[in-house]
Amino acid sequence: MNNDRLMQLLISPVISEKSTAAADSARQYIFRVLPDATKPEIKKAVELMFNVKVDSVRVINAKGKSKRFGRTMGRRSNIRKAYVKLAEGSDIDFGNIA
Repeated sequence: MNNDRLMQLLISPVISEKSTAAADSARQYIFRVLPDATKPEIKKAVELMFNVKVDSVRVINAKGKSKRFGRTMGRRSNIRKAYVKLAEGSDIDFGNIA
């Protein structure tokens, strides 16, 4: 695994009420990742980018919904999300990231 791929693997953090509650209660952070990302790659990418120790990674594939836009049918894109659980004493603060 090269560092260029690892730096492009994480698309964005998911900031929502559910993800904030998971971060507070279980040290679990949620990221949108590339569709072909694997669990070991996600683990290494988070450890590289945020200087933390990762305990486990769970991944889900969320299928895009079909939506109507006026007369035409559209479709939202599929996304892949990674639930990353950090080791005891590790923390990510998204407020200080520029």
